Amino acid sequence: MKYIVLIIDGAAGLPIPSRNMSTCLELAYIPNLDRMAREGLVGITRTVPQGMEPSSGCACMSIMGYDPRIYYKGRSGIEAISMGVPVLQDEVGFRCNLVSIVNGAMFDYSAGHISSDEARGLINVLQEELGSESITFYPGVGYRHLCKIKGYPEALKSDCTPPHDIPNRPIQEYLPQGSGSELLCDLMQRSVDILSNHEINKNREASGKPTANMIWLFWGSGQIPEMPRFKELHNKNAAITTSVDLLRGLAKMMDITILDIPGVTDGPDNDYNRQATDALNALRTHDLIFIHVESPDEAGHAGNIDAKVHAIERVDGEMVSKIVSYKADEIHVLALPDHPTPVEVRTHTSDPVPFILWGPGFAQSGALSFSEAEAGKTGIVIQSGHKLIKRLNSS
Repeated sequence: MKYIVLIIDGAAGLPIPSRNMSTCLELAYIPNLDRMAREGLVGITRTVPQGMEPSSGCACMSIMGYDPRIYYKGRSGIEAISMGVPVLQDEVGFRCNLVSIVNGAMFDYSAGHISSDEARGLINVLQEELGSESITFYPGVGYRHLCKIKGYPEALKSDCTPPHDIPNRPIQEYLPQGSGSELLCDLMQRSVDILSNHEINKNREASGKPTANMIWLFWGSGQIPEMPRFKELHNKNAAITTSVDLLRGLAKMMDITILDIPGVTDGPDNDYNRQATDALNALRTHDLIFIHVESPDEAGHAGNIDAKVHAIERVDGEMVSKIVSYKADEIHVLALPDHPTPVEVRTHTSDPVPFILWGPGFAQSGALSFSEAEAGKTGIVIQSGHKLIKRLNSS
């Protein structure tokens, strides 16, 4: 038996008043996921323990079979591991987004999904201008980067707001607050003059693109605890395909093989076909493959209903279609969002998500399609999301 865990990032959501109170999952044409729902076991699960932040780090850690209440100590530390940046005992790391501020408001948390090449140039100049023995900026992917601070542990006490939580809102009241926030605010404010006058931003402005005219620091964390290897915990040799540093960091912490597949991105240009094909090919040498698709989450953050529906449809048409055709008697599949990203609120929520367990031995649960409402009707609830992966092997 082989195993696939398909993580459709942020695909769940809330009923949309302008679309006859349907969710994006209900609006999407997803015949393959609907077929799996009719044939398999459908329910809801809580991937984010109550009281914890609804980040993908926390939620995906649950899906991968690790209890976030034990192992989750902050997202930026996981991303640092992915980037090969050690966070030592006297250091803290912060996610460093390149953002677009217009008239004092958060215009775009991703600076128009700035390219990695452009972003690298901006982060490098920030390191030249603001870096020191205690402050280091590291370029990541797209708009996502890392700032590491040495000898200032009180920074972790700052109350920081993710930029995707405050679309179009004045930023002044959402700057880091409380004990330890002074340094973070200073770095963010000083970045404005450096970035606004940079040639990369002048070129973006001339092309009508949002400029990356400020950094935004949040999701601080210190050292990340060691975690048991995935194979030791679940007795399976696993691999993952993903476009984001966060999932790569989790994979490194769990000693999961990272598949480098060309064309895998976090946006609508993702090569869904290639990602699915190469992931299935990797089952020749691995017991279990995680397939993580970021694009529905990005569309949810943008508040774009049609883009989110389209992303979900492409996952179904170009990925799930291949999964259900792969040696159906020899495969078990778990498919689910990691968390909801409702287009109305444009950020993550901690609400439970629908899941499908599909393959030989899974009893039909009565769901007619794959949606939040249909999953709720089955009455099947897995309260602790980190226990769900064990059901893959228990049919």
